[in-house]
Amino acid sequence: MSRIRQEYGESRPLPGYLLAMGTYAAVVGAVAAVGRRSGTRLPERFSLADTALVSVATHKLSRLLTKEAVTSPLRAPFTRYEEPAGHAELKESVRAHNAAQHAIGELLTCPFCIAVWAASGMTAGLVFAPRLTRLVSTALTAVAASDVLNLVYDKLKS
Repeated sequence: MSRIRQEYGESRPLPGYLLAMGTYAAVVGAVAAVGRRSGTRLPERFSLADTALVSVATHKLSRLLTKEAVTSPLRAPFTRYEEPAGHAELKESVRAHNAAQHAIGELLTCPFCIAVWAASGMTAGLVFAPRLTRLVSTALTAVAASDVLNLVYDKLKS
């Protein structure tokens, strides 16, 4: 592994990325095993409405977790505050004491990266608890719509 890290770029936290991927795979595997043991059946397909709802909710949840000031205490052990970054969002840099902390910091500051986890959770929710997942997804989608309306309102004022 050290030769690979050296050739790839020693500054990249490859062991941390492996840990993150392994954790994701373990969580997905555990959810699948619970589903199989409980007899939960996968739906033939998801409706377009559910897909759209979960898509917008995933976007909002990923922004909420990775950028919003209110969730900064969750990111603080892995990041350092830099400056405000627009409406209710922060710019943070990753603290890199070790490869795992660096990889987690990158995951917690990257809305594109955390979206995979959020979408997986929301999709599993549609299988295991569809009513609750639709409720949470609807709330997150309403907040996303409100964000857009607030931005449009601010733009129209100026």
